[in-house]
Amino acid sequence: MLHDLGGLQIDKTEVTIGQFKSYVQATGIKTRAEQEGGGFEFVAGWQRRQGWTWQKPDGVEPSSLNLPAVHLNHAEAQAYCQWAGGRLPTTVEWQRAGFTELRQDPPKPWIRGKTYPWSTGDLPKGANTTDPDPWPRAAPVHETRAGVNGLHDMGANVWEWSADARGDERRTLGGSWWYPPYQMKADVEAWKPAHFYAVYIGFRCVYGAAP
Repeated sequence: MLHDLGGLQIDKTEVTIGQFKSYVQATGIKTRAEQEGGGFEFVAGWQRRQGWTWQKPDGVEPSSLNLPAVHLNHAEAQAYCQWAGGRLPTTVEWQRAGFTELRQDPPKPWIRGKTYPWSTGDLPKGANTTDPDPWPRAAPVHETRAGVNGLHDMGANVWEWSADARGDERRTLGGSWWYPPYQMKADVEAWKPAHFYAVYIGFRCVYGAAP
């Protein structure tokens, strides 16, 4: 589902396993994680996990096709967005959508034009972090609290690839379930090699011309 926020259209949620499955069925693509034996998890250093892919993020059949699609590198995320008619967001676009209420008539308690300290509002409550919550790992995309602009998981759940580049690195945004809430902050700088893929990294798309 797309949200139109004053000319910026953005996915309401992170791209899901089910959505990515439709893309794979249409294109026949095989991801790097599938080709190379599995994605990565951080356990006393980055460790490859045999068989962990977008289809089985934790190595077993997923509990829901609404879990975020992970184990995808930057190029794979961008290719999906292009297939869907969009692209990866810039950091500026992502921050604007995730922290400043842009809806014409937002439901209470949201205030049009207000920039919030958290993507979930005045507090990080309702996001999927290491704080006590119902989700030991990634959460299905509609289960967490809807935040600024009605978007889900702009903070936490999984990191999201952006279009911003620094040499061979690309910026990831929002933190993940593996981190405390502070990684959700808009100004957190986190860069990862563009070719990297892991259980903590997903994405969402925006639609329209790049700024």
